[in-house]
Amino acid sequence: MNYKLILNIAIHLLRARLKQSIVAAVGVTFGIAMFIALVSFMNGLNDLLDGLMLNRTPHVRLYNEIKPSENQPISLSEKYKNDTHFISSVKPKDRGKAIYNSKAIVHYLKQDNRIIDVASKITTPVFFNSGTIEISGVISGIDVTAEEKLFQISDYIIEGDVIDLEQNNSIIIGKGLADKMLLVKGDIIKITSAKGNLASLKIVGISQIGISEIDDTSSYTSLETAQKLLGEATNYITDIQIKLFDISTSPSVAKEFQEKFELDAIDYQTANSQFETGSSVRSIISYAVGIVLLIVAGFGIYNILNMMIFEKMDSIAILKATGFSGSDVKWIFISLSMIIGFTGGVFGLLFGFAFTVIIDNIPFNTASLPTISTYPINYDPLFYIIGISFAIITTGIAGFFPAMKASKIDPVEIIRGK
Repeated sequence: MNYKLILNIAIHLLRARLKQSIVAAVGVTFGIAMFIALVSFMNGLNDLLDGLMLNRTPHVRLYNEIKPSENQPISLSEKYKNDTHFISSVKPKDRGKAIYNSKAIVHYLKQDNRIIDVASKITTPVFFNSGTIEISGVISGIDVTAEEKLFQISDYIIEGDVIDLEQNNSIIIGKGLADKMLLVKGDIIKITSAKGNLASLKIVGISQIGISEIDDTSSYTSLETAQKLLGEATNYITDIQIKLFDISTSPSVAKEFQEKFELDAIDYQTANSQFETGSSVRSIISYAVGIVLLIVAGFGIYNILNMMIFEKMDSIAILKATGFSGSDVKWIFISLSMIIGFTGGVFGLLFGFAFTVIIDNIPFNTASLPTISTYPINYDPLFYIIGISFAIITTGIAGFFPAMKASKIDPVEIIRGK
């Protein structure tokens, strides 16, 4: 088989039907360009949501959950262990939220080579006092350095600096809460803990995550200030936040630490399953739309090649009469289809990249997302590899069936008919 000659004949046939070939290539170009733009934007949006919520979640969180004891006294009785038990008015186990021996646990975790770092935290409900009005909220006592390293909370501080929390009796409050209470940086806010303890804290910053439920109720202070507010010892913490080098191991690591330290543990995937589901659905939709566009372009190529075969019956008959086999004729038309697909695919990648750059530079300013200035785009090279691969595969399949039809043409019947 003379591949060079087959390619030259395919190019000659392409030129003979140049307008139709260009239309087919434009269809592939449009499909690939829209696929690249759509997938890049959807994955950029997923990355944005990950940054807002998922990346601010520890891979593994250790804590004490308030829940009933799994084993009731009657379950431990040898006399009644085989009976069916009906127990009512079961009370939660009174073990508190504090993590026992927390400093030793944190020290142990920091030695684990699977762990990037560990951040201790205190989470407690409080009332923010505004005159006679009490606004319920949550205050998080954090290890400022570790929290910044693991979760980059400074990205969401629109006024002030997170490092200022290391000052005594300081606090960073959410933007929604600040607006409700007409507070600004430098003001003093009065807080009442669940135990009735009162504290006056200086506002050193305003945060805005972009989720109103959090911005309206959340605030940050240092571990030491939170411990003083609650009247607890310096080893009092309610949460241990862990980030791993390999996030995929978080379910198994959570289970391991739950058994080792006899604490409740929740992993990244369980805590954020609804967000991951949304990201998967958006990705599936974008890929589905792109594939449909390319299939439609493939039908266009199929119709054009069918018409070309009908019009070039004489040329095909002459080729076969002069020694070209059915396989040669088949590869001529498959080559023609692949040329259209490759050319359209390359231009599709270029236009797709241009569209994503344009989208990436469109201003997107909203008060709820202070860290975002333009629409999000993901420039992953994998999208371009998938696009060009699918373009070639689709056009190859679209050209295969007409090529098989052309390879079975009997030159004697065509010449006799003429």
